[in-house]
Amino acid sequence: MLLFVGLGNPGARYAQTRHNVGFTVVDRVAERLGVGVDKKLFGALVGEASLGGQKVLLVQPQQFMNVSGQAVSSLMGFYKLDRKALIVAHDDMDLPFGRLRLREGGGHGGHNGIRDIQRLCGGNDFARLRVGVGRPPEGWDPADYVLGSWSPTEQPAAAALVDRAADAFEAIVRDGFSRAMNAYNLPETSLASGSNPGQPVLRRSA
Repeated sequence: MLLFVGLGNPGARYAQTRHNVGFTVVDRVAERLGVGVDKKLFGALVGEASLGGQKVLLVQPQQFMNVSGQAVSSLMGFYKLDRKALIVAHDDMDLPFGRLRLREGGGHGGHNGIRDIQRLCGGNDFARLRVGVGRPPEGWDPADYVLGSWSPTEQPAAAALVDRAADAFEAIVRDGFSRAMNAYNLPETSLASGSNPGQPVLRRSA
């Protein structure tokens, strides 16, 4: 069994914000697999699905971002899972808008949701699906930026980015993490030149 957690903040106020892109990726995977993420369990909304012959739990913690670890650690304890079964999708300002980065382990990079999961789950050796939202324009407060909604010019690229993140998760499950990393951890020049067939060119608007 795998636990696929998307990070975000609960409530309509945050639904379409950059900080909630983890929730959006989980919703997209659930839509593709024909399941709902609507079962309330340990402070999270959970959906159960099968992918590539494996059972997958799709999870959206319903506390605020900085206490995401409460629901994650409770679910892992209930299902007797270790951190190797955990994959977390989250926004990342250190990646340009449109980039993905798959990573096993590592620090929290200043992300409070990842920080809390590491703290309550007892380590950092779990997989991350980092979704690039880019840095705010000059003069913007970073918190206001990530808690803001996609601009109208960003929305088509954001939808394509979420689709690609869902593709990456499916590749992890079906092909293994190493092969998925090779396919989706592309250099920026590959995206800019369009050398990845079938994938959009994504850039952050000003």
